[in-house]
Amino acid sequence: MTHDGCLKDTAIVIVTYDSAHEIGGCLEAALRTGAEILVIDNGSRDGTADVVRRFPVRLIENRENRGFAGAVNQGVKATTADYILLLNPDAVLLTGIGPLREACAQPGMGAAAGLLTDSAGIPQAGFTVRRLPTPVALSLEVLGLNRLFPSNPVNWRFRCLDCNLSGTAPVRVEQPAGALFLFRRECWEVLGGFDERFHPLWFEDVDFCARLRLSGKGVLLVPEVVAEHAGAHSILNMALEIRHLNWYGNLLRYAAKHFARSGRNLVCLSVFFGAILRLLGTFLGMNQGIRGGSVWVAVARLAARCFFGRPGWDGQRIVGAPAIK
Repeated sequence: MTHDGCLKDTAIVIVTYDSAHEIGGCLEAALRTGAEILVIDNGSRDGTADVVRRFPVRLIENRENRGFAGAVNQGVKATTADYILLLNPDAVLLTGIGPLREACAQPGMGAAAGLLTDSAGIPQAGFTVRRLPTPVALSLEVLGLNRLFPSNPVNWRFRCLDCNLSGTAPVRVEQPAGALFLFRRECWEVLGGFDERFHPLWFEDVDFCARLRLSGKGVLLVPEVVAEHAGAHSILNMALEIRHLNWYGNLLRYAAKHFARSGRNLVCLSVFFGAILRLLGTFLGMNQGIRGGSVWVAVARLAARCFFGRPGWDGQRIVGAPAIK
């Protein structure tokens, strides 16, 4: 990877949580870009901060997990850079990031994203970029129909499986993954930052892209910029029950925030009946790794409360979801 030259107006913000095994390779590659680098550690317990201190980068250590959105906002406030690149600790840059900066600076653009690949260099189709979710797309997702019938036209469109990721020219997209995502500071300021109510993670990047689009700004995918991405390293340390509760809870939060009443109700009903089906599956021993059915009862309760306009969220966090520390 070649040096990007002068990127004094660009900062790379990396949010870590128990990322000791991944962060070294990420930082080694990121340092070659020449950009300012900030690591926001969300209360890791595996020595992540000790690894980070071996590198000439800025480190901010949180005593507890502030969530991904909270840590991102914290990182943006800690730098004066005009352009911010969010980079996951399990993403290793294989190219420079200059083209991202150039794409984001184009008139009418508010953000740009690069291409994510696996260890074999194959683009992570269905994850690198998606279209913004619709009520029908989320309903099929929570009912498990997208998994049973992955080629259905709604899922095909939602996951952008009709998009060609092997090209080289930038293309306009709706919702790229937050693992390699650059945005303008001025857009972040106008939007009020990332919504920290999506705690500890999930849907905060989708929400940001949806609000960015509503503001009239576009997003470009720049296939010229590539990072090898492992994926899902931090959530593996989260109990499966808490993982489900937070994912479904933040999905409901997104639906309540962005969909009209009919769309929100469709998602709520789908989550409710999907939870009931999974509860029955737990009793029949079909859901491996789930200890009892209490999590599905909690998810169904959240969906019911959201349906009736009383989502049951206490401040920034979902009631019943312990803080991940």
